[in-house]
Amino acid sequence: MVHAFKFAYHDKAYHFVWDNESGSLHNVDYVAFLYAKKRYGQALDEKESKDFFAINQADLQELEKEFDELETMGILNTPCTSFAKKKRIGEIKALCLHICNDCNLRCKYCFADEGTYHTQERAYMSEEVGKKAIDFLIAHSGKRNNLEVDFFGGEPLMNLDVVKAIVEYARSREKESGKSFNFTMTTNCVLLNDKNIEWLNKEMYNVVLSIDGRHDVHSAVRKAVNGKDCYDLIANNAIKFAKARGDKSYYVRGTFTAKNLDFADDVLTLNDMGFDQISIEPVVTDIEDLKITKEHLPAILKEYERLAENYIDRRKTDKWFNFFHFMIDLEGGPCIIKRLTGCGSGCEYLAITPTGGIYPCHQFAENKDYYMGNVFDGDLDLSISDKFADNIVTNKPDCKDCMAKYYCSGGCVANNLNFAGSMGKPYDISCEMMRKRLELSLAINAIEGAED
Repeated sequence: MVHAFKFAYHDKAYHFVWDNESGSLHNVDYVAFLYAKKRYGQALDEKESKDFFAINQADLQELEKEFDELETMGILNTPCTSFAKKKRIGEIKALCLHICNDCNLRCKYCFADEGTYHTQERAYMSEEVGKKAIDFLIAHSGKRNNLEVDFFGGEPLMNLDVVKAIVEYARSREKESGKSFNFTMTTNCVLLNDKNIEWLNKEMYNVVLSIDGRHDVHSAVRKAVNGKDCYDLIANNAIKFAKARGDKSYYVRGTFTAKNLDFADDVLTLNDMGFDQISIEPVVTDIEDLKITKEHLPAILKEYERLAENYIDRRKTDKWFNFFHFMIDLEGGPCIIKRLTGCGSGCEYLAITPTGGIYPCHQFAENKDYYMGNVFDGDLDLSISDKFADNIVTNKPDCKDCMAKYYCSGGCVANNLNFAGSMGKPYDISCEMMRKRLELSLAINAIEGAED
């Protein structure tokens, strides 16, 4: 599929033509942009239509010749990829360990119901369960040598002694099993202190710090158990951690809701605080005053454009930063199999609850319909995996002509199921945001590349 789009950076308009099959991006003039839209069936607005019909015949003939040549070369209008039919199942590479179903915050939009995952039980994983989970991962990892374990909650630092014991045990099994472990953690930063920071920096490959940006935005939806404002504590701990992290991986992850559609200001606030690895995600909830609706999309898409302009500007200064959704590598990005199959939930990636229950991912945890077994049994219900194995982007009719299909792989399976009614049917609100983010990522890549 070929997609033509434009991006206004300050007083200059950039026009691009993108082929999602070949991965080729072309920075073109306005006339070629109009021709591409017309040639590949994109609607022209009123001004564009008028300008297109003003193009002289000789120029149109020259454009037709150039585009024909690009198609002959396999650079534009490339045939659709069709070779990946199923995800590989039964060979696990990553686990998400729900180290505790408890939290010291009460975030209004929490998909995990304050960390309990709708069980009303604030369970904590034991060392025994954690070690069994490591054994299970090694036993089901097949020929994979590099394995990943993510400590998740609730709030993992509330059960840090068990986290440490699991890490120590996994390290003790690396040599004899021929495996190597990378550990990550997601934390709300409340319990970060000098001792914890030192240990995390030693053992964690990546750490995700949860903070929503501006003080008023964060505090409106994220408070302590007693209802008190804890923004200053969280912000100061997060800043201390980032400074101590050095060149090791981390990022700050926030959430925007219907109450802060000006979320670019939250990203820029986080950057002003000293963070250079930042993500702000749209909330996924059905809470009436927080949920994102189709009516919000025009404002959200404009906000991404505003963020992109500021992003390019800041990356030329000492406030350089990465924004997760604008990071793209056209030459050395994910392999085609990864782009087709997505995160691998239910097949290569599983979640383990505090009692050892196995589920397709953290968003399916404690959902009885997706229970796959228990680490103490060692068996795995592959019939659940089969439900996920066909869930690849080339098997989704709604994704067939989408310019972003190889960068979202058809969207989050859990979100699709919860909001579109099927794992194979994309959640259309997320689709609109994904397409805009990809357009902006491509534009940023081209503009920065031209300036190098």
